[in-house]
Amino acid sequence: MPSNEDTIAAIATPIGQAGIGIVRVSGPRAYEIAKKTFEPKNYVQRLKSHRLYLGRLIDPSSGEMIDEVLLSYMKAPHSYTREDVIEINSHSGYVLLSRILQMILNQGARLARPGEFTLRAFLNGRIDLTQAEAVTDLLNSKTERGLALASQQIRGSFKKEIETLRLAVVDILSNAEVAIDFPDEETTILSREKSACFLEKKVVHPIETLIAAYREGRIWVDGINTVIVGRVNAGKSSLLNRLLNQERAIVTPIPGTTRDVIESTVTVEGVPLRIMDTAGLRKINKVNNEVERMGVCLTEQKLEEADFLLVVIDQSRPLNEDDKRILTQSRVKKTLVVFNKVDLPSRLTRKDKEAVMSNFPVAEISALTGQGLDGLKKVIAGCILESQVDMTVSHIAPNLRHKKALVEAVEFFRSAASGARGHAPMEIIAFELKSGLDALGEIIGETASEEILDNIFSQFCLGK
Repeated sequence: MPSNEDTIAAIATPIGQAGIGIVRVSGPRAYEIAKKTFEPKNYVQRLKSHRLYLGRLIDPSSGEMIDEVLLSYMKAPHSYTREDVIEINSHSGYVLLSRILQMILNQGARLARPGEFTLRAFLNGRIDLTQAEAVTDLLNSKTERGLALASQQIRGSFKKEIETLRLAVVDILSNAEVAIDFPDEETTILSREKSACFLEKKVVHPIETLIAAYREGRIWVDGINTVIVGRVNAGKSSLLNRLLNQERAIVTPIPGTTRDVIESTVTVEGVPLRIMDTAGLRKINKVNNEVERMGVCLTEQKLEEADFLLVVIDQSRPLNEDDKRILTQSRVKKTLVVFNKVDLPSRLTRKDKEAVMSNFPVAEISALTGQGLDGLKKVIAGCILESQVDMTVSHIAPNLRHKKALVEAVEFFRSAASGARGHAPMEIIAFELKSGLDALGEIIGETASEEILDNIFSQFCLGK
């Protein structure tokens, strides 16, 4: 882990032309660096915390003015990192910000690692690990609801859920440990049946609710991995263009036009989709072009990885072997079948159409004219959100790391409850409870390893 004794600095705003750029400095030498490099317009003997000062930024090595800036000073512990922090608001521009940063590094600071400011906030106890991870969710949210969930998490809602669970477990564990120390009085200290019921009601069931809600919660933050699949010339690219309301994919009557995966993000009825248009699927031995063959192989791969499939069938042509093979592959996924080209006479047999409709939800559209598009969007949203999870609640396991830890914890707690009913030794029950507590502690960072912390904070950008 990096040392908190260092003073770190980084550009905290995206590189490029903008109204302002910010260079952030945190650590024990932050105030000293500010005094050496900043000259307030109105003289002050000492910078006061949480004040914004107008002045000139001076390079101590040359005495040259670099820029007129606004400088803020936040004295520890009342700052983002709980260390002394200065932020220099200058005019934007890569060359200017780089020069300011280099000047600060010359005064004894070092370049911050990705996410190191937030890491210090965590290590210094200002936030827990779930709040730190919520910063990334806040930046990456694809919808207003995803933004609200991340915002609630930053305020500590998920942390409170985990702490409530841990307190309930500690209550049972304390009784178990007393029973271990005084085995002759176990029956008066601890009712095994009541303890098992309490553990299931106050710990196991709430964790199961969090796990069940995980998938729906991530939809609002990450978007759902959606693949448009179908045989050649079924209208997949036309459908993508309609959903995006722009000409994103090339559309021609020539078979095999799409040879690579085209990916875009679109919000349908409030649900964010990471949507991919793929090459038309057909048997590899029917493909003569090497580039198209690679495209078909990539489509097969994306079909396996998809969370949700839009299977496009050209209803103006009879169902063929390629259509049937795609439908068979799609049965293991959440799938919506889209009968396209309803502006043309249908050549699907009644038997084939009924077979499809008995196995999949169906929407009918014309990607050419836009007919049925509004209905398609409603069906897409309905398919994705068909579970009855209340998406307005804040206590949702926000990411895969948390979900894995919850799954691990709930197994220990189930085992402890079962052991209590089955008259297992109290030492075993206590061990199960402690192991579950460790799994919950990993979520908020109390028992997280250095490897986990490195992995989390390496995903942040510089300056955050």
